[in-house]
Amino acid sequence: MIKVYALTLAALIAMQIAPGPNLIAVAAEGMSRGRKAALLVALGVSCGAVIWVILAALGLGFVIQRQPEILTGLKLVGGTYLLWIGCRALYAAARGKSIRIPQADRLETGLASWRRGLLVVMSNPKAALGWTAIASFMFGSRLSAPQVAAFAPVAALSAMVVYGAYAILFFTGTASRAYQRFWRGVELVFGGVFGAMGASLVVSGLREYRT
Repeated sequence: MIKVYALTLAALIAMQIAPGPNLIAVAAEGMSRGRKAALLVALGVSCGAVIWVILAALGLGFVIQRQPEILTGLKLVGGTYLLWIGCRALYAAARGKSIRIPQADRLETGLASWRRGLLVVMSNPKAALGWTAIASFMFGSRLSAPQVAAFAPVAALSAMVVYGAYAILFFTGTASRAYQRFWRGVELVFGGVFGAMGASLVVSGLREYRT
């Protein structure tokens, strides 16, 4: 079991390090709202990893193979959410007003940051496909459902370390000063990336729905 865990962790870290919605969400939060908010996004992603492990232990791959419309629905929901984030950033840049939440609203801001991380990772169809592959490997290595579920703390810690490091990286003095100076352009880039990802997922989901 330890050997399977080690191989799974290596694959998971590679998946987490690769650029994607999770990384962009952490980076955007770190540069616009600060290190604490970015760490809360990372915590949300970490909590999402636990949920994905539990779903994998319950037979995620089997369910998706038998009910492919679940993945199609995930693409539509996830794509719409990413489009909303992207449009929000583009709207703020177009108006010339930062989407930074006032400091007086710290508690709500913290909850919103955590929720944003959780929603991004849970609405990402690539995460579903990635965990389907990981679940197939773990079950193929003759691990039981409880043993797969026991991997949850490892996945959560890995996500927190990887995305926590990104959160700190994007809150360096240089990054913070760059954002303060070029925040409008940064929001345009983030909005464009999120929007493109969201539109791609929605289009893919609609095509699958029609067929």
